[in-house]
Amino acid sequence: MSGAALAVAGGGGALCFARGDVGRPEGEQPAGVPVQLRGLRPEEKVTLIALDLADHRRRVLNRLVAETESEAGAEVMVGVALGRSLFDGTTSRPRHLSVMPSFPGDLLDPAQTGGDVLVQIAGRSAERIEAAAERISGAAPADWVLRWRISGERRPSATGGRGDLATNPFHFVEGFGNPETERESYDRAIVSDADDEPPWAVGGSYQVVRIIRMATELWDRDSVAEQERIIGRKRDGRWLDGAPRDEPPNFAADPRGRVTPLDSHVRLAAPDRRNPPKIVRRSYGYSRGADEKGMIFSCFQRDPVQGFEAVQKRLAGESMASYLLTVGGGYFFVPPRGDEWTDALSG
Repeated sequence: MSGAALAVAGGGGALCFARGDVGRPEGEQPAGVPVQLRGLRPEEKVTLIALDLADHRRRVLNRLVAETESEAGAEVMVGVALGRSLFDGTTSRPRHLSVMPSFPGDLLDPAQTGGDVLVQIAGRSAERIEAAAERISGAAPADWVLRWRISGERRPSATGGRGDLATNPFHFVEGFGNPETERESYDRAIVSDADDEPPWAVGGSYQVVRIIRMATELWDRDSVAEQERIIGRKRDGRWLDGAPRDEPPNFAADPRGRVTPLDSHVRLAAPDRRNPPKIVRRSYGYSRGADEKGMIFSCFQRDPVQGFEAVQKRLAGESMASYLLTVGGGYFFVPPRGDEWTDALSG
């Protein structure tokens, strides 16, 4: 990690940004934060490209990083994340980086799962993203090959309000569980020296990607009232017990789930609204023609076991499961800014 990137204090792993970043105005980006996590408002469009490297030597990875950096600019964000397989034969793998397991109900397609490296390209222009993706994918056919690729976009919330809210393919506003400040976002997502990780990984983040097919036609046959009971919120985000959407509902006053069903998505995902899941979501809707629509679920965290996996286990048996099918994705580690992390792959 670049010495100018992050200074991380102990005491529960709270983050402290160096070189004048303490006390910086909200919205001004600190040095060292991976580009995938910069800002509270995700980019409008994204393409994810999973690549397999023909050779795991630093030369090949450095060339790929150089290609991604050459494509980055004011209108296109490009970042990389590392798969478990890159660390075979090394002793410096991030502690929780593993092959993504198949959870109950998944039907993972190997052609859409895993990869040595994940390249994320995001911005406002689909044309610019596509052009960058084509150049990166075809830049060095002798060194890396395409494993899978998917593109998505965020539909702005029709209800207004926070810029990080979006409307998902099931017509519901989502994103309420995300942090409301950058500091909280970084505290949830960025690895600190209190996390018992290799020193090079401090300042990075674990990224979980899930390609989820959504049975939109089946969903649309249900009444809006039934859909809201399955989700546990109104379409615009208001709670079923009448609480405003930005305030926690009183689940304790509804122990049998007569108002908000016990198997509803939000009640299982975050039963204690005062302690939200330790993840930062950056998800997008996708469409592959008329026959396949879904969500590219992506989240960042300091620990996928305490973050994504804890939520996934709670969701077992949710009533929405019959409308969802996860077919791909993977676990990756987003390295900190700088180039010192490449040394970790050679020893």
